[in-house]
Amino acid sequence: MKIKLYAYKILLFTLLIFCKLMASGQMTNQKLVSTNKPFVLGHIDEIQSKALAEKRILNIYLPEGYKQCDTTKYPVIYLLDGSADEDFIHIVGLVQFNSFEWVNQVPKSIVVGIATVDRKRDFTFPTSIERDQKSYPTTGHSDQFISFIEKELEPYIQSKYKTNSNKTIIGQSLGGLLAAEILIKKPILFNQYIIISPSIWWDNGSLLNQESKINGSNFNQQTKVYIAVGKEGLTPTEVPRVMEVDANLLAEKIKGFKNVKVYFDYLPQENHGTIMHQAVSNAFKFLYPIAKKD
Repeated sequence: MKIKLYAYKILLFTLLIFCKLMASGQMTNQKLVSTNKPFVLGHIDEIQSKALAEKRILNIYLPEGYKQCDTTKYPVIYLLDGSADEDFIHIVGLVQFNSFEWVNQVPKSIVVGIATVDRKRDFTFPTSIERDQKSYPTTGHSDQFISFIEKELEPYIQSKYKTNSNKTIIGQSLGGLLAAEILIKKPILFNQYIIISPSIWWDNGSLLNQESKINGSNFNQQTKVYIAVGKEGLTPTEVPRVMEVDANLLAEKIKGFKNVKVYFDYLPQENHGTIMHQAVSNAFKFLYPIAKKD
């Protein structure tokens, strides 16, 4: 009887320990669930545009330590194709990483991702190519989008956030075409341009022939221009063009102008779909060179 009673006590003790462990595990799980909260990368802002006759969504990243009440002001990076499912997240990652104190490649910056609505409409000027007119009937309204940037977006960002005079635009593909058009027609809008795989082929490369615009007289401020292209080959035009050549021609057009510094970056291991991330990383090293220590 004593042996049976002893075994019973051992069994009861084991059960009590097991129950306590189960209860402890449940409490831990409850605590984990109760402390879950969203991981916030930025916030969504909106602006009603008269130039575009529509509301536009802006994805905003504010650097660590940003406080509206402080006197510190920050550079602004305007990102075309800046939706969350486009380039906003990975470009913000590059900006954040490169602004860490132990990296110190890029100054802490505000990133304004302009969410896309109709990039063929917003990023292209009118074309004389009949095929493109029929295939993309909404194209040809970059003038309205540039007006939106100049008269609405930049003043809005400057009034609402703590900004300084350093303004960068990043555009790739048709976004690169728009950035190149701004550079040629209204370079004063930005003092730093990151132009990646620009679709200079648009309208059979007519942007390169605007000699009256590409004359250097528009560059009244110190301007840095980074142009990158990968191994991308022929472009979809009636007269075959090569994207690598067009990008190089754009760089050559503006080299030597007063107040302009240009860097052309050929990335043969990248293609039209993969070039964006690496090119922006390279661009930051050109735009913000770190002084070599003796």
